[in-house]
Amino acid sequence: MSLKKASFIIILILLIDQLSKIYIKTHFALGDRTIVFNWFQIAFVENDGMAWGTKLSDFIPFISEETAKLSLTLFRIIAVLGIGYWLVSSIKKQASKTLIIAVSLIFAGALGNIIDSVFYGVLFNDSYSQVASFLPADGGYGSLFHGKVVDMLHFPIWKGVMPEWIPFFGGKFFTFFEPVFNIADVAISTGIGILVFFNKKAFYVPAQKPEEPTYEAKL
Repeated sequence: MSLKKASFIIILILLIDQLSKIYIKTHFALGDRTIVFNWFQIAFVENDGMAWGTKLSDFIPFISEETAKLSLTLFRIIAVLGIGYWLVSSIKKQASKTLIIAVSLIFAGALGNIIDSVFYGVLFNDSYSQVASFLPADGGYGSLFHGKVVDMLHFPIWKGVMPEWIPFFGGKFFTFFEPVFNIADVAISTGIGILVFFNKKAFYVPAQKPEEPTYEAKL
Protein backbone atom coordinates (compact mmCIF):
# COMPACT_ATOMS: atom_id res chain seq x y z
CA MET A 1 0.00 0.00 0.00
CA SER A 2 1.43 3.37 -1.02
CA LEU A 3 2.07 6.44 1.11
CA LYS A 4 -0.40 8.31 -1.12
CA LYS A 5 -3.26 5.98 -0.19
CA ALA A 6 -2.34 6.04 3.50
CA SER A 7 -2.25 9.86 3.37
CA PHE A 8 -5.73 9.89 1.82
CA ILE A 9 -7.09 7.84 4.76
CA ILE A 10 -5.39 10.15 7.27
CA ILE A 11 -6.58 13.38 5.63
CA LEU A 12 -10.15 12.08 5.26
CA ILE A 13 -10.39 11.12 8.95
CA LEU A 14 -8.82 14.42 10.04
CA LEU A 15 -11.31 16.41 7.96
CA ILE A 16 -14.34 14.54 9.34
CA ASP A 17 -12.97 14.72 12.88
CA GLN A 18 -12.12 18.41 12.86
CA LEU A 19 -15.23 19.55 10.99
CA SER A 20 -17.45 17.68 13.45
CA LYS A 21 -15.58 19.17 16.43
CA ILE A 22 -15.65 22.72 15.06
CA TYR A 23 -19.38 22.39 14.34
CA ILE A 24 -20.12 21.15 17.87
CA LYS A 25 -17.90 23.81 19.45
CA THR A 26 -19.58 26.63 17.51
CA HIS A 27 -23.19 25.39 17.77
CA PHE A 28 -23.46 23.76 21.21
CA ALA A 29 -22.90 25.03 24.72
CA LEU A 30 -21.09 22.68 27.06
CA GLY A 31 -23.52 20.03 28.28
CA ASP A 32 -26.03 20.50 25.44
CA ARG A 33 -27.52 17.28 24.18
CA THR A 34 -29.49 16.33 21.06
CA ILE A 35 -31.30 12.99 21.03
CA VAL A 36 -31.06 11.50 17.54
CA PHE A 37 -32.33 8.06 18.58
CA ASN A 38 -32.93 6.52 22.00
CA TRP A 39 -29.60 4.73 21.62
CA PHE A 40 -27.64 7.59 20.00
CA GLN A 41 -27.19 11.17 21.19
CA ILE A 42 -25.02 14.17 20.35
CA ALA A 43 -23.72 15.30 23.75
CA PHE A 44 -21.09 18.04 23.94
CA VAL A 45 -18.42 17.45 26.57
CA GLU A 46 -14.76 18.47 26.77
CA ASN A 47 -12.01 16.17 27.91
CA ASP A 48 -9.14 17.86 29.71
CA GLY A 49 -7.21 14.67 30.32
CA MET A 50 -6.68 11.16 29.02
CA ALA A 51 -9.18 8.41 28.19
CA TRP A 52 -12.35 8.39 30.29
CA GLY A 53 -11.52 11.93 31.45
CA THR A 54 -8.65 10.77 33.67
CA LYS A 55 -6.07 13.46 34.39
CA LEU A 56 -2.35 13.04 34.94
CA SER A 57 -2.67 15.05 38.14
CA ASP A 58 -4.95 12.28 39.47
CA PHE A 59 -1.92 9.99 39.54
CA ILE A 60 0.72 12.62 40.41
CA PRO A 61 -1.04 14.90 42.92
CA PHE A 62 1.97 17.13 43.61
CA ILE A 63 1.99 18.68 40.11
CA SER A 64 -0.43 21.41 39.04
CA GLU A 65 -3.19 20.77 36.51
CA GLU A 66 -1.52 23.17 34.08
CA THR A 67 1.77 21.25 34.24
CA ALA A 68 -0.07 17.93 33.99
CA LYS A 69 -1.95 19.14 30.91
CA LEU A 70 1.23 20.38 29.20
CA SER A 71 3.04 17.12 30.01
CA LEU A 72 0.17 15.07 28.58
CA THR A 73 0.06 17.14 25.38
CA LEU A 74 3.84 16.83 24.88
CA PHE A 75 3.62 13.08 25.49
CA ARG A 76 0.88 12.82 22.86
CA ILE A 77 3.04 14.70 20.34
CA ILE A 78 5.98 12.36 20.96
CA ALA A 79 3.68 9.35 20.68
CA VAL A 80 2.18 10.49 17.36
CA LEU A 81 5.68 11.12 15.97
CA GLY A 82 6.53 7.53 16.88
CA ILE A 83 3.35 6.25 15.22
CA GLY A 84 4.15 8.33 12.13
CA TYR A 85 7.63 6.79 11.96
CA TRP A 86 6.08 3.33 12.30
CA LEU A 87 3.69 4.09 9.44
CA VAL A 88 6.36 5.39 7.04
CA SER A 89 8.68 2.52 7.95
CA SER A 90 5.91 -0.03 7.33
CA ILE A 91 5.18 1.46 3.90
CA LYS A 92 8.87 1.42 2.93
CA LYS A 93 9.15 -2.21 4.01
CA GLN A 94 6.03 -3.04 1.99
CA ALA A 95 4.23 -4.36 5.05
CA SER A 96 0.75 -5.83 4.76
CA LYS A 97 -2.13 -3.60 3.66
CA THR A 98 -3.96 -4.50 6.88
CA LEU A 99 -1.11 -3.19 9.04
CA ILE A 100 -0.76 0.05 7.08
CA ILE A 101 -4.51 0.75 7.25
CA ALA A 102 -4.55 0.07 11.00
CA VAL A 103 -1.56 2.31 11.71
CA SER A 104 -2.99 5.04 9.45
CA LEU A 105 -6.22 5.01 11.48
CA ILE A 106 -4.35 5.19 14.79
CA PHE A 107 -2.10 7.98 13.50
CA ALA A 108 -5.04 10.03 12.16
CA GLY A 109 -7.00 9.64 15.40
CA ALA A 110 -4.07 10.55 17.60
CA LEU A 111 -3.25 13.58 15.43
CA GLY A 112 -6.89 14.69 15.49
CA ASN A 113 -6.97 14.81 19.29
CA ILE A 114 -3.56 16.49 19.42
CA ILE A 115 -4.90 19.35 17.28
CA ASP A 116 -7.53 19.97 19.99
CA SER A 117 -4.98 19.79 22.80
CA VAL A 118 -2.50 22.12 21.11
CA PHE A 119 -4.67 24.72 19.36
CA TYR A 120 -8.27 24.80 20.64
CA GLY A 121 -7.43 26.81 23.75
CA VAL A 122 -6.23 29.61 21.48
CA LEU A 123 -8.81 29.25 18.69
CA PHE A 124 -12.01 29.23 20.80
CA ASN A 125 -13.38 30.88 23.90
CA ASP A 126 -15.00 28.72 26.57
CA SER A 127 -18.33 26.94 26.11
CA TYR A 128 -19.75 27.38 29.62
CA SER A 129 -23.40 28.54 29.26
CA GLN A 130 -22.63 29.86 25.78
CA VAL A 131 -21.77 28.81 22.26
CA ALA A 132 -18.07 29.35 21.65
CA SER A 133 -16.73 31.70 18.98
CA PHE A 134 -13.91 30.94 16.57
CA LEU A 135 -10.96 33.33 17.03
CA PRO A 136 -12.74 35.53 19.62
CA ALA A 137 -11.60 39.13 19.98
CA ASP A 138 -10.87 38.65 23.70
CA GLY A 139 -8.72 35.60 23.07
CA GLY A 140 -9.26 31.91 23.69
CA TYR A 141 -10.03 30.04 26.88
CA GLY A 142 -6.45 28.82 27.27
CA SER A 143 -2.94 29.03 25.95
CA LEU A 144 -1.11 27.01 23.33
CA PHE A 145 -0.77 23.31 24.35
CA HIS A 146 -3.57 23.71 26.93
CA GLY A 147 -6.64 22.99 24.81
CA LYS A 148 -9.41 20.50 25.62
CA VAL A 149 -10.48 17.64 23.39
CA VAL A 150 -14.04 17.96 22.07
CA ASP A 151 -16.24 14.86 22.41
CA MET A 152 -19.80 14.48 21.19
CA LEU A 153 -20.78 10.88 20.30
CA HIS A 154 -22.82 9.12 22.96
CA PHE A 155 -24.42 5.68 22.63
CA PRO A 156 -26.55 4.94 25.73
CA ILE A 157 -27.69 1.63 24.24
CA TRP A 158 -28.98 0.23 27.55
CA LYS A 159 -29.83 1.76 30.91
CA GLY A 160 -31.01 0.01 34.03
CA VAL A 161 -30.24 -1.39 37.46
CA MET A 162 -27.80 -4.30 37.36
CA PRO A 163 -28.81 -7.60 39.02
CA GLU A 164 -27.58 -8.00 42.58
CA TRP A 165 -25.50 -11.09 41.78
CA ILE A 166 -23.13 -9.20 39.43
CA PRO A 167 -19.86 -8.39 41.27
CA PHE A 168 -19.06 -4.70 41.85
CA PHE A 169 -21.98 -3.41 39.75
CA GLY A 170 -24.85 -5.37 41.32
CA GLY A 171 -27.77 -3.19 42.42
CA LYS A 172 -26.31 -0.09 40.79
CA PHE A 173 -27.74 1.95 37.92
CA PHE A 174 -25.64 1.28 34.84
CA THR A 175 -25.50 2.74 31.34
CA PHE A 176 -23.98 0.92 28.38
CA PHE A 177 -22.22 2.71 26.73
CA GLU A 178 -21.53 5.61 29.12
CA PRO A 179 -18.40 7.33 27.68
CA VAL A 180 -18.71 10.20 25.18
CA PHE A 181 -16.13 10.14 22.40
CA ASN A 182 -15.30 11.58 18.97
CA ILE A 183 -14.35 10.51 15.44
CA ALA A 184 -10.65 10.48 16.32
CA ASP A 185 -11.34 8.04 19.17
CA VAL A 186 -13.30 5.83 16.77
CA ALA A 187 -10.34 5.78 14.36
CA ILE A 188 -7.89 4.88 17.13
CA SER A 189 -10.16 2.14 18.51
CA THR A 190 -10.76 0.72 15.02
CA GLY A 191 -7.03 0.66 14.26
CA ILE A 192 -6.21 -1.08 17.53
CA GLY A 193 -9.11 -3.51 16.97
CA ILE A 194 -7.71 -4.43 13.55
CA LEU A 195 -4.28 -5.11 15.07
CA VAL A 196 -5.79 -7.26 17.82
CA PHE A 197 -8.32 -9.30 15.83
CA PHE A 198 -6.39 -9.52 12.56
CA ASN A 199 -2.96 -9.80 14.14
CA LYS A 200 -1.66 -12.61 11.93
CA LYS A 201 -2.83 -10.90 8.76
CA ALA A 202 -1.45 -7.52 9.81
CA PHE A 203 2.01 -8.80 10.69
CA TYR A 204 2.17 -11.46 8.00
CA VAL A 205 5.60 -11.76 6.40
CA PRO A 206 5.68 -13.82 3.19
CA ALA A 207 8.28 -16.55 3.12
CA GLN A 208 11.21 -15.66 0.95
CA LYS A 209 12.13 -18.05 -1.83
CA PRO A 210 15.66 -19.42 -1.64
CA GLU A 211 18.00 -17.83 -4.12
CA GLU A 212 18.83 -19.76 -7.25
CA PRO A 213 22.46 -20.95 -7.17
CA THR A 214 24.73 -19.11 -9.56
CA TYR A 215 26.38 -20.85 -12.54
CA GLU A 216 29.76 -20.78 -10.75
CA ALA A 217 28.21 -22.34 -7.65
CA LYS A 218 26.78 -25.19 -9.76
CA LEU A 219 30.19 -25.96 -11.18
